Amino acid sequence: MPALVCSAKNCMYNDSMYCCKEGIQVGGEQAKVCQDTCCESFREKSDEMKNSCGCDARPNRTMDIRCEARACEYNDSCICHADHVDIAGVSACRCEETECVTFNEK
Repeated sequence: MPALVCSAKNCMYNDSMYCCKEGIQVGGEQAKVCQDTCCESFREKSDEMKNSCGCDARPNRTMDIRCEARACEYNDSCICHADHVDIAGVSACRCEETECVTFNEK
């Protein structure tokens, strides 16, 4: 499983740059560059959740990553096989404002 670091601080699943979901979905089926990808699992924190993780799980340093970006060298049958994945989106309010920085076209 890839190590995941996420800068999308506004995501309800982000806890100190780690995700507290069991796995995420990266979108961008037709992606040619990382800006064409996004974390489809991103959900904006509500006002009640500004200081806490949006789920009961603990943050994960590694996780399963499903990926639609067929042209990415790390995608094998819609599963990411990179050693390390970075999701960007410091000020993101929607999943379309995030991206998988690790994306590398085959």
